[in-house]
Formats: sequence, structure tokens, C-alpha cells
Amino acid sequence: MTTSSPLRIGMIGAGMISRYHLAAWRRCPGAEVVAIADPSEDAARDRAAAFDIPAVYPDAGSMLDAVALDAVDIAAPMELHAGICRAAAVRGIAIMCQKPLCPTLEEARALVAEIADRVPFMVHENWRFRPQYRLIRQWLEEGRIGRVRAFTMEVFSSGLIADLPDQPPPALRRQAFMATMRRLTVLEGMIHQLDTLRFLLDGLAVVGARLARLSGHVVGEDTAMLLLQSPGGAIGTMSTSMSVPGIASRSSDTLRLVGERGTIIFEDWALRWSGGPEVERWDPEAAYQASFDGVIAHFVEALRSGAPFETSATENLTTLALVDDVYRLAGWPEGS
Repeated sequence: MTTSSPLRIGMIGAGMISRYHLAAWRRCPGAEVVAIADPSEDAARDRAAAFDIPAVYPDAGSMLDAVALDAVDIAAPMELHAGICRAAAVRGIAIMCQKPLCPTLEEARALVAEIADRVPFMVHENWRFRPQYRLIRQWLEEGRIGRVRAFTMEVFSSGLIADLPDQPPPALRRQAFMATMRRLTVLEGMIHQLDTLRFLLDGLAVVGARLARLSGHVVGEDTAMLLLQSPGGAIGTMSTSMSVPGIASRSSDTLRLVGERGTIIFEDWALRWSGGPEVERWDPEAAYQASFDGVIAHFVEALRSGAPFETSATENLTTLALVDDVYRLAGWPEGS
């Protein structure tokens, strides 16, 4: 796209996560959100009022028919992604779609093959755009610790432990849909960390997986333990649980990369390496928003320049394949 006018963006979805999308769009030069669609008129109007969006629609189809758009930002429920992507592609509108692209790898592959290169198509996979991971990637490229030989990653929270009488636990107050997901913490949450490790290690394979459900508030898995390997031969583990008593209800990543000449550690929002005294620190909320800012800025820059997306729909199929591998190796859902 070579136009110098601001790109006209349609936001699809006015749920919890849309606030971060819209804050990022407001910070992004050269683009403006001109319409928002959501079946909840109150939610859509609240977002429109907060972010000065001039038009509100009850669904994606009516918005796409009524408004001339350069791109859509899809933050609707996962089950609706494929239909909305197809509707945008038919109209020649560029697509950025929240992860996971589809509920299954098979559906995602079919969708990506169907749309092919008809329109620019990117998955909003923002975890790798968090500032700590961009800096870790830079340190690895600089050779600070040499070749990575081992790694561990932990993502723990108490999000599925009830903390208020007669109320759902914190994670379900934020995102109620998770209660009925048969594939939960890997597909909805751990997908971020799998993609991030792929980004840091130039690839990843799942060689072992065990899943469990510790919470009675959900039907899917809330706990996972994985054995992983990089193309360079590094071995590692990833552990996650949303049902850990005595810690915060929002998760925080802990990452350790063991290299030939040193170690990089990210823990409690501080990043350090064994070869130097400096410590980088981040505010959690600011770093979270920065990941949305980064991925949306990248989308716009690539649309303007014609450069490839870092997380194109085709590229993101590799991350979804890792998720699929986890469930296959673990035999999940139970009995499958």
C-alpha cells in the first residue's frame, strides 16, 4: 500500500483485549480506526466513545458492507475468525487476526490455503514483541552467551483459584469463555510462549507433553509440562499452571537460557545475563501494552512497505502445529 493517507482500520470485537488493541492503534502514526463491530452494542459504544471511533456496527458483515477499509483487526471469538477472514479477503481488505487463528490446525491450514496471497494476512501474535524478548533476541544475536544449550520457561498463576465468595475465579472474570474450552491453557495461553521460544531459538520441537486439570472451574487443561528441543540441539522444559495457590492471579514468565559462555535470566520482570552487571526492568502493564504497540506498528509498516510479516498467517501455522503436537503427545482431551 503506497497511499500517504492514514490507513482506515475496522476493529472487530469489543471485548476485554480490544482495549489494548485500540490503545496501540491510537499510538500508531499513519492509521486510524474508523469503525468497530460487536454484537454487544453497549460494549462497542463504550469502546467507540473511549477511542473516538465514529461508527459502530452489530457485526463484521454489516461493517464490511458499509465502510471502506484498508484493513481489519480481528479480536472476535476464535470460532468466528475463519468466517470473518474470508469475508475480508473477498473484499480485498488486509487482515490482522488474533491468535489462535482457528480452533484446530486443520481449519487454520485450510483457511490459509484458501486466502493464499489474495490479501496481506497476519496473525496478531504479540508475545514475541514484548520488549524483554526483543532484547533477549538481540543479546543472542550478539553472541553474549554463545550457542544456547539448555532452557527452562515457567508461567504460573492463581487465575483459576476462587478468591471472592459466589464469584468466578479471576481468570474467568476477565475471560469467561475459557470455562468451556476443552483445549484451554495450551491453545489459549501457552501458544504465546511456544511462539516466543520459536522466535528466540530459530525453531522448536515438542518431544514430550503431559497435561492435567487441577481446577473444577474449567473443563479443559489448566496445567502443562512440556519437553522441548531446538534445531540447534538445545533441550528444555516449559511448565505452566493457572491453579497455583499463593501467587498472583496474572501470570508472569520466567525464562532461563543456558549458553556455552553464560546464562540469560528473565524473572520478576527483570532481565540479566551472567556476563555483565546491568539489569533491565519493566513495569508489567507497560510491557504488556508495548507488545500490542509493537505488533500493530509492525503490521502497518509492512503494509506500507510491502515487507513480509514476521507473524504471517503462513508462518504462524508452525506455532499452531506445535500446539497440535502437545495435545497429540498428551492424548488430550482426555480419552482422545
